[in-house]
Amino acid sequence: MDNLTQEIARFSCDWKYDEIVEHIPDLLAQHIIDSIGCALAAKNTLPANIGKEISFGQTPGKFAGKTLFNAQTMPLDMAGFINSCMIRNYDFNDRFPGGHPSDGLGAHLALAGSTKITGRELILSALITYETFIRITEASKLRERGWDQGFAVGISAVAGLSRLLGLSFEQTANAISITGSATVPLRVSRSGALTAWKNVATPFAARNATFAAMLAAEGMPGPDSIFEGRAGLFDNITGPFIIDPLPHQGGKMRFEEVQIKYWPLEASGQPVVWAALELREKLGFSSIEEIEVIEIFCDSQGKHEIAGGPEKWDPQTRETADHSMPYIFARTFADGPPSIASFSEAKVLDPTLRPLMNKIVVTIDEDIEAMTRENLAVRVVTRMKNGTILEAKSRNPPGHPKNPMTSEEIATKFSKQAEPIIGSNRAQEITHAWAGLKSAPDVRPLVSMLNI
Repeated sequence: MDNLTQEIARFSCDWKYDEIVEHIPDLLAQHIIDSIGCALAAKNTLPANIGKEISFGQTPGKFAGKTLFNAQTMPLDMAGFINSCMIRNYDFNDRFPGGHPSDGLGAHLALAGSTKITGRELILSALITYETFIRITEASKLRERGWDQGFAVGISAVAGLSRLLGLSFEQTANAISITGSATVPLRVSRSGALTAWKNVATPFAARNATFAAMLAAEGMPGPDSIFEGRAGLFDNITGPFIIDPLPHQGGKMRFEEVQIKYWPLEASGQPVVWAALELREKLGFSSIEEIEVIEIFCDSQGKHEIAGGPEKWDPQTRETADHSMPYIFARTFADGPPSIASFSEAKVLDPTLRPLMNKIVVTIDEDIEAMTRENLAVRVVTRMKNGTILEAKSRNPPGHPKNPMTSEEIATKFSKQAEPIIGSNRAQEITHAWAGLKSAPDVRPLVSMLNI
């Protein structure tokens, strides 16, 4: 067994709840509330409905899970897949540079809905997933090498879920090995013109991880050295790397570096929205004909991700539009604060927005580039035909780790998604109950209260 597999498996098995910094369990509960809200808004979307069509009526078997909102019991891997599809669908769930750690929580919640698990156990397993995701994403640099974030989602999800299932060290190591050897996905899932698969690729990886944990629990061995062995990850893709020390080794907890999104769109687009709102306020009801050019200055990663191809200036799908800097800016300027509805088919294909989008150019700014490791920023310069120049800036907007959303803001975000479906009173009851997750002797009642 290679060193990194052992390191992650030891973390999964050995870390204790009492070693968690005091305020972290309450913050983790807020992230779960946020994930549930994102899932609720997406409960009837295409990926979730396909998952339900495939799996409803299946016998749960030895490892049972429950889907959120409808109490369907089925095999754990499928219940977790559907949950993660809902959490991820609108690109509204939390994010660490390089991916979305909460993509891996679907099976945790599915298991907590079907099996007696305490709030402390769920919190600890979720934090194992977050801390592992951060380190694998950061150290492997798979994204920079052209691979997708599903590898980190799979490894981190299986580490957390193995703890929740009570797997031994050997079983956990096998689960990690099976997952890692079989889940190295291509980044084509989120390149160019995007489809609904963009938001299913990581739930698919998490489902593979869940199935790997089930296999390992029953004695399935994995390959011996997925990271360091011949033809392993180091050999074939990344070269050797060392992860940041994990918390059970005295390493710093990194969970607070995860961003909760304020707007339902790609992370680099968050400051773009705030700059567009500022410009909208300055210009009032000025006609777009009076604008000569809008130049958005950003870092190279932001330009690559959401302004890096012709499809970003003429998006045809929701998934391309919420990753399109011109669309995000223009739609916010035209309508005000964006919502999930801002990316409906009618809005995305709206021909009246194209003239404004065509006035937008995107430029890499050296000063912004120099500070992007710890910050998220854009600067917008608008030149009017009469010679007037207007400027708007946004740096570390709400939700960024340096400017975290409050529990009240997270509750408001939840309510905006939940109230049209379950009403204001139930939305408030859910946020209040889940905020006390750490004290729950059994999470099943909390999951059951989500049923619609």
